[in-house]
Amino acid sequence: MWQRRAFLKAAGAGFAASLLPQPAEALARAELVFATATQERPGQYGARVLTETGKLIADVELPVRGHDVTYSPEAGRAVVFARRPGTFAVVFDPTGQAAPQTIASVEGRHFFGHGVFSPDGRLLYATENDFEAGRGVLGIYDVAGGYRRIGEFQTYGVGPHEVILLPDGKTFAIANGGIETHPDYGRSELNLDSMDPSLSFVDARDGHLVGQLRLATELHQLSIRHMVVDAAGRIWFGCQFRGHTGMPQLVGYATLDGDIRLIELPPDALAGLRNYVGGLAISADLETVAVSSPVGGTILCIDAASAAPISQTLLASTCGVATDSSGFIASNGLGQWLGLDGSAVGAQKFDFQFDEHLRQLRS
Repeated sequence: MWQRRAFLKAAGAGFAASLLPQPAEALARAELVFATATQERPGQYGARVLTETGKLIADVELPVRGHDVTYSPEAGRAVVFARRPGTFAVVFDPTGQAAPQTIASVEGRHFFGHGVFSPDGRLLYATENDFEAGRGVLGIYDVAGGYRRIGEFQTYGVGPHEVILLPDGKTFAIANGGIETHPDYGRSELNLDSMDPSLSFVDARDGHLVGQLRLATELHQLSIRHMVVDAAGRIWFGCQFRGHTGMPQLVGYATLDGDIRLIELPPDALAGLRNYVGGLAISADLETVAVSSPVGGTILCIDAASAAPISQTLLASTCGVATDSSGFIASNGLGQWLGLDGSAVGAQKFDFQFDEHLRQLRS
């Protein structure tokens, strides 16, 4: 985890002196650091880096709404991606020393809001839409080359949302939501009757398909969106149901061996999610999965070993959920965050709104 000493080492010994007094003092006291996209006021958007006590370390302005943030300690940079169908991502220095840099999507592509760095920090990968062909791709960007786009891999599906790099360091897990979109129609979903979600495993070295998993055919309107990996190496995922009737299970896990299954949440826990999982996080010990629902205003914590819920916290408009040293922090669109499941972080109210994801920056 990105604790204060690792943050200082990654940023360089002299950076704290370049911060304004209050951010420098906040960082000196911080143990954990978090990043999130924000809405400052109607029509004004940004991204912020905060300590676990809510003190501001750095911020960056965005032209429109952002979605998720990824970070590389090797590159010393974070990237916030535009919300679909956004056409930009902003690279920024989480210590606030360097000016931000904008990446524009290439012609015929737009971003889906998520991305990940290679382990050595030399490449950035972003989920993108090849909207004329109706297929998903991973855009590949050269960090040393000024984030120049140098190629792409297929995601072997439609509507890729989150991409994560598995612990082996060479395999991407890609959540293909299965929903076709086109920027001419904004955020409209064009194929709900025929949508085809999948979980693809793609070799990070050459882009070949290692394997692909789907849920049962009758669950084809269950869009797979976000993922985390537990201590056993299982890829936990959360779904959003796009059907008109019913209340299917929304949380499951998959393995590289070819197993994919939905867990059986009790009716009250499932009902609290309201057919929509907006974010996932995994505890520091990789034993507990946190699942958030902005529609249901709830965060559900699940024991990974038994697949049983262990707590449920109500927080209106919540979506962001991130790991801290002893539990989780949840944030919401009303400018609130609070610690849960053993976290010592107290509830706070900020003068901005948190967007959909809250990320602990890890070394």
